[in-house]
Amino acid sequence: MLRTMITATNTMSQLQSQLDIIGNNLSNSGTHGYKTKDVKFQELLYQQYNNDKLDKAERQSPVGIRYGVGASLAQTQMNWKQGSLQSTGRDLDFAFQEPKQYFNVLMPDGENGQQTAYTRQGAFYVSPLENGQLMLVNGDGYPIADSAGQVITIPENVSSFSVNETGILTATYPDGATVQRELVVSVLQKPQLMEQISSTYIGMPTNLDELGVNAEDVMTDLQGAERSEIALTNQVLEMSNVDISKEMTDLMTAQRSYQFNARSITIADQMMGLINGIR
Repeated sequence: MLRTMITATNTMSQLQSQLDIIGNNLSNSGTHGYKTKDVKFQELLYQQYNNDKLDKAERQSPVGIRYGVGASLAQTQMNWKQGSLQSTGRDLDFAFQEPKQYFNVLMPDGENGQQTAYTRQGAFYVSPLENGQLMLVNGDGYPIADSAGQVITIPENVSSFSVNETGILTATYPDGATVQRELVVSVLQKPQLMEQISSTYIGMPTNLDELGVNAEDVMTDLQGAERSEIALTNQVLEMSNVDISKEMTDLMTAQRSYQFNARSITIADQMMGLINGIR
């Protein structure tokens, strides 16, 4: 009975993690640029008891009894499928039309440090600076990087913005003058190695040497002639790729599995009580 309780407890802790991931997917179903996460389970180790040595019958499985100890999460993998596009009519709303392409965002790292994060959330704004310039930022206030990895700034009093498919941002002024800036766009080569910073931000792993890869092997900037591979569109935002019907189905399945394992613990506890009560 103790083995039954241990097996069920092991599985329940992993099912709780799956429920947490499903809940996070559902809560971010309306988050622009969010990519859903899928989980996969695997069996834990089995223990073989060869207690039927006198049984000479031919079997396809090993003779005896195999005791398992439950299941565990084998992998949590991000689904990179393209989300649907939502028209907004706003000049500074951008969306990719190809998967695994990302904007570069400059985030603070430590007291004076700075790190580059990657996001597909393309709702941008301009923040005024003291020198009469405007800085391009996202909804969280983080600066957007240009092709040189620097903060994008333009003179103020802009009348409109536009961007072409290759990521060239054009600011138009009332007198007809224009200023252009190149948005840096990076494409993921090894998405499974990226670190999750938040729901919509991913970052470069800090242990590249241990993984035996270079930063260029994980993420590549589309520069020069490669900018033709960028597929960017204006006045739209990418919705999350969460499939609510699938998530609800997975939620019900996980909840029932959790209930079955909880019930097995209850039954094992009752049987142990009966055994202990025998006089």
